[in-house]
Amino acid sequence: QVQLVESGGGSVQAGGSLRLSCAASGHTYSSNCMAWFRQAPGKEREGVAAIATGSGSTYYADSVKGRFTISQDNAKNTVYLQMNSLKPEDTAMYYCAADGGNWCWGGPPYNYWGQGTQVTVSS
Repeated sequence: QVQLVESGGGSVQAGGSLRLSCAASGHTYSSNCMAWFRQAPGKEREGVAAIATGSGSTYYADSVKGRFTISQDNAKNTVYLQMNSLKPEDTAMYYCAADGGNWCWGGPPYNYWGQGTQVTVSS
């Protein structure tokens, strides 16, 4: 069992930056994949970024590539999402997710989810 707690959400103006954190506890050694998803009103949930915790390989949605960076601090069992050059269309509830599988992007649904943190970008 893995518990995930997100933090760092808030309101920011377009062009600004925000850093989300996801602290993991429990059987964290079994979480081979960590990812950030988001869901905006009227839109389906979409994967934003993912990281293979063992290799450090990262994956990004085209909409955020070049602006967002996912990273990890294994000593703290924490995954981060650095969001730069934020746009109003980035406004969404952001969720941290973890999975024991080895296919971190485009694979089966993630098993563990955080409570979500709201990100609001105004123009």
